[in-house]
Amino acid sequence: MLDLSRMGNHDSLFQDRKEAGFLLAEKLKDLGFARDVLILGIPRGGVVVAKAVADILGADLDVICARKLGAPGNPELAIGAVGQEGKAVLDRELIGDLGVPGSYIKKEIEKQRKEAKRREIFFRKKRKPLEVLGREVILVDDGIATGSTVLAAGKIIKAKNPKKLVLAVPVAPLRTIGDLEGNFDQLVILETPADFGAVGRFYQSFPQVEDGEVKKLLTKK
Repeated sequence: MLDLSRMGNHDSLFQDRKEAGFLLAEKLKDLGFARDVLILGIPRGGVVVAKAVADILGADLDVICARKLGAPGNPELAIGAVGQEGKAVLDRELIGDLGVPGSYIKKEIEKQRKEAKRREIFFRKKRKPLEVLGREVILVDDGIATGSTVLAAGKIIKAKNPKKLVLAVPVAPLRTIGDLEGNFDQLVILETPADFGAVGRFYQSFPQVEDGEVKKLLTKK
């Protein structure tokens, strides 16, 4: 099921990640989730959005660390993504266009998998991951560029057998919708512009989120 609030080519700015989370939560409130629904945020910025959603829905909040696989010489360009467990999601077309060797991909997967594990341990401190089995789960990020990170996170969550898996984000490019629909039970996206650019373009304030802030949000009631 696909739930899009608006579609277009225009910038539609959110004040900040917290406001985007409030707007997402208002949309999600109407969908009738169970009382034990679980919100999973992707660090770092996605956890800020997820915290706002969890507060309004009165839901449990946890973190899932999926890491972007950066292209050689351009770490901001995602050629895929991976979590601390599960298979990597790879952009085969982009990898082919860039001529990225398999040896580089293997090393990058190992590097980012270790970083994902380190971050989960750091963010949770000594808390165990919240139970996914049999629960409705909402995966939240602050926006989607290529879609590889949320797809990797989605695969990790699905392997834990949730009752239902929903992807909720403030903004995602229209071109990614087809790939996303086949990997989630439902999409809730506030903006799907055809002319996308970068996620930060849709926020008036889009500062870098530090690890310490993520840890505080996860422990704050």
